[in-house]
Amino acid sequence: MRLPVAYLKTFQGPATGVICERERMDKFGRPFLGATVKPKLGLSGKNYGRVVYEGLKGGLDFLKDDENINSQPFMRWKERFLYSMEGVNRAIAAAGETKGHYLNVTAATMEQMYERAEFAKQLGTIIVMIDLVIGYTAIQSMAIWARKNDMILHLHRAGNSTYSRQKIHGMNFRVICKWMRMAGVDHIHAGTVVGKLEGDPLMIRGFYNTLLLPYLEINLPQGIFFEQDWASLRKVTPVASGGIHCGQMHQLLDYLGDDVVLQFGGGTIGHPDGIQAGATANRVALESIVIARNEGRDYVTEGPQILQDAAKTCGPLQTALDLWKDISFNYTSTDTADFVETPTANV
Repeated sequence: MRLPVAYLKTFQGPATGVICERERMDKFGRPFLGATVKPKLGLSGKNYGRVVYEGLKGGLDFLKDDENINSQPFMRWKERFLYSMEGVNRAIAAAGETKGHYLNVTAATMEQMYERAEFAKQLGTIIVMIDLVIGYTAIQSMAIWARKNDMILHLHRAGNSTYSRQKIHGMNFRVICKWMRMAGVDHIHAGTVVGKLEGDPLMIRGFYNTLLLPYLEINLPQGIFFEQDWASLRKVTPVASGGIHCGQMHQLLDYLGDDVVLQFGGGTIGHPDGIQAGATANRVALESIVIARNEGRDYVTEGPQILQDAAKTCGPLQTALDLWKDISFNYTSTDTADFVETPTANV
């Protein structure tokens, strides 16, 4: 799709955008770090809040509420919000850094979503979360609310694969990226290249460029078939999550760059020494690779050795590297660019 500038100007675009988010979070020169928590696994509200606290105190910037049906008898949404924000505030006090938890306001009606979002605002959160399944009208309504209330808006792409994973049906995820940038979300899950929610590296780069660049050039290998002037709409921060771990940090930084949230779910919570240790392992791994890159080293080739050197003074990182080693998910990507290069005739 190519969208005319006159049409784009009828949309507000991302409520906050990458640049304002970095200023609000006071995080520069590196990707954001996150983790995913699944309430449906049976956590009580209090135990959920403990997970949030430990992850943030260990060095993460964000934690994510990975749930669509997010108010169940064993943990109602309001209870989870209260305990989560207690964990956020305690972690901020302990670490001296701005941190956040995506309070999931997804619900059955707009009235319920506004109620949850207003309560989240009263509790002092900097970010709320919605799921793609609420629909495009509801997403735009929440984006307008987020801009009015100085809130970062995280979008989980739950349900997209029902219509974006086949070449003969539905639509490409790149189109969803364009629509969501127009609709006004600040974050969207956009693939990892490595990990469980993998993707062809060129196609993933096409998704990221669609979300981040001010102007898109035609790039057939990345699946970008039309140029696109984004008419000064703000950037959307891509989120990489699904089966990634700290041993892949050099690859993630190489493939995805700085403007991304690296979200390790099992790669944080599955750490043998606990959630806080898992978060610390990820933070140390990230900062060691970023420092090596900034020093001009070949951090992609030297990545495993850089991580091993960092682990000598960081027990949690050593444990994580020993546990996950070279674990990877080697799927054949279902999304590749279908184009044929034609020879240029000599004129």
